[in-house]
Amino acid sequence: MRKLLFIAVLVPLVLAAGWYYFHERTLPGYGPLYREFAYISNGKSNTVTVIDLRSFRLVRTLQVGAEPTGVAANPKRNEVYVVNSGSSNVSVIDAEQNKVVATIGVYGRPYFIDVSPDGRRAFVANSGSDNVSVLDLDHRSVAATLHVGGSPGLARVSPDGSIVVVTNRADNSVSIIDTARLAVRSAINICIHPEDIAILPDSTKAFVSCSGSGQVASIDLKNDKLLALLDVGKSPVSLALKPDGGELAAFNFDAGSMSIIETTGNEVSGSYLIGTQPTRGVVSLDNSRLYISNFGSNNIAVYDIDLGKVVAYLPVGTHPDALALSQNQNYLLVVDSGSGDLAVIQKRQPKKKFEPSEYSLLTIIPVGMQPNQIVVKSFLATKLLEGR
Repeated sequence: MRKLLFIAVLVPLVLAAGWYYFHERTLPGYGPLYREFAYISNGKSNTVTVIDLRSFRLVRTLQVGAEPTGVAANPKRNEVYVVNSGSSNVSVIDAEQNKVVATIGVYGRPYFIDVSPDGRRAFVANSGSDNVSVLDLDHRSVAATLHVGGSPGLARVSPDGSIVVVTNRADNSVSIIDTARLAVRSAINICIHPEDIAILPDSTKAFVSCSGSGQVASIDLKNDKLLALLDVGKSPVSLALKPDGGELAAFNFDAGSMSIIETTGNEVSGSYLIGTQPTRGVVSLDNSRLYISNFGSNNIAVYDIDLGKVVAYLPVGTHPDALALSQNQNYLLVVDSGSGDLAVIQKRQPKKKFEPSEYSLLTIIPVGMQPNQIVVKSFLATKLLEGR
């Protein structure tokens, strides 16, 4: 009887120790000043959850404004910005302290924010007031308010920082903003209900998904003109651009498919069934893998770009939506909007005997109600350096 009791106690301890050893072995090494956090906006909790990506633990839950939606990180300073749609303002988070340090008022029903490459300005599309707020991030104030078209959804800054493209959903158009003059330089009629925007790395072209007409518009940003309307699947809701800019994926929510677009020739090279209600995608920095969240089938499709096919389906929580990759590209972060959690998927070199797959679910972390967006911010803790 004592032997059985000893075994019953020992086996769980050995399994737990083995899991801990494996878990610790798979986490990357970090220097003492390195920080990497994921920020998740929780639309129905009025909070932002902060996850430490060095340990995959929840470190803080921040109260922000009402109905937080868009979230963006500053590329030049250790700050993160959260758009609060219900309270029409932007919360500024100090990433080193992980606390809200300022609130900037904007206009009605903002949903999205993007930051300029120099980190000095941010652009907020206010869908309820048909304008874009230009934020001065040095002074944490509104520098200008620019009138655009009806119900602007997104305002995307070009990689060179010279222009901002705004999708006007009610007008079926885009507005082009000159960032040097802080003025709208043109409006271009495109297709029905424009949604997402992808801009090529050289800032010469923009592609816009139009969910109402099943098309993607190609726009010449040097001459402000429509180049082509590309037929894709039903309800393309978002886009994912390869880092090299050569190909673009459109996710057709109501068709359960993905369309691949060759950006140079403005051609659809093919459409593929990918899962039920695909919503978002993210491409690895080496241009090899595309990860797609299938909102309706509660999984992630892993598409091998070189092979041109899906190589894995990874089950996650309920209604996966926004996606992000860790800085080292070894961890895929999946926001599950239905189950209110963050699924962390690990990519590794498999060992044939013990690990037949290169992907595994590392952990699931509860966040808040109806999480909708995520951003990753990695940096060296400068305040610690200054204090030495």
